[in-house]
Amino acid sequence: MINKINDLKTILDESDCLINAQQIDSALDKMAKQITTDLADKFPLVICVMNGGLVPTAALLERLSFPLELDYVHATRYGMETEGTTLKWLSYPQTEISNRDVLIVDDIFDQGHTLQAIIQWFEEQGASNVFSATIVNKLHDRKVDMTPDYNGLDVEDRFLFGFGMDYKGAFRNLKGIHAVKGC
Repeated sequence: MINKINDLKTILDESDCLINAQQIDSALDKMAKQITTDLADKFPLVICVMNGGLVPTAALLERLSFPLELDYVHATRYGMETEGTTLKWLSYPQTEISNRDVLIVDDIFDQGHTLQAIIQWFEEQGASNVFSATIVNKLHDRKVDMTPDYNGLDVEDRFLFGFGMDYKGAFRNLKGIHAVKGC
């Protein structure tokens, strides 16, 4: 365990902080304003995509002052790894979805496979409208054919962690968004 802790400390110490807490706050304020304009009169069901979406969802909810419901899904392609391919559903929402306006909140729009599959599932369950929000849009050309309705920040194509995103299960709690050195 001590070796793992030391390795993680080294990763953090050598990382590049690409986005600081103030930049995240500004992006969240802008996203919340847009979401409020679009959804304040719809009593939306806000869905947190666990685990990465926990921190961004909480930060976004603090900025939304209209009636909404909150639930979550747990679907992952990565688990505790740095790469993944197959989507694994660990938990489905408990709230009625049919004829609801749904806002799905996740940490990052990387290639988009996970978010696209989650959106499709909600559409298949009879949601009236499905919106999506991510705090980070990773800039590259390997994406699915969709984009989130609300996006906080564009970030270069590196291995990111912090503000919900993890490095091998660690660092979701960081206030900024960091990139692994050399990645």
